[in-house]
Amino acid sequence: MKSNQIKSNQIKSNQIKSNQIKSNQIKSNHIENLKVISVNKFIFLSLISFGLYPIWWMFKAWRFFLIKDKLNIMPAARAIFSIFFLYSLFNRIKTYAKEQGYINDFSSGWMYLGYLITSLLVRLPDPYWLISLCSIIFLIPAFKALNYAQKQIETTIKQEKFNTPQIILIIIGSIMWLLILFSFVILFLYK
Repeated sequence: MKSNQIKSNQIKSNQIKSNQIKSNQIKSNHIENLKVISVNKFIFLSLISFGLYPIWWMFKAWRFFLIKDKLNIMPAARAIFSIFFLYSLFNRIKTYAKEQGYINDFSSGWMYLGYLITSLLVRLPDPYWLISLCSIIFLIPAFKALNYAQKQIETTIKQEKFNTPQIILIIIGSIMWLLILFSFVILFLYK
């Protein structure tokens, strides 16, 4: 009877140690520096940057999984060549979010296909190429799932205000949008 109790206590002790080791590994791998932004900020930054901000988000997501799962990948390359790696990123996010208790579901295949098709619309003539910016719609379910999962880590910080790089991005993006608007007005007036 005592030997069963001792074994049970040892098993519980080992499980607690295992959870502490996992927690310490996450902290030691700099995942504690996570900052999450709201969906509205994600959409705004994506639109103002002409779809470049999602590449940064993909890089950060891949870097998170690189550290968390000790993967042998290059997050920057996977973000730049997202057409080839986005489906697997969606699957990783979906699996990780489910492990963290996320109840909503999304289809990685349909989200990937929608993103791919709308991204290819950038080849349309002026001004129709702007429709390609709608590709961010297909990133939102994965963005929400990853945000939820990352918020389960105690050290995650919710970013309330735009940081300096985001403000610089907003300024540059605003100038670009004003130039596009100005060129459309000029073309319309002199047509």
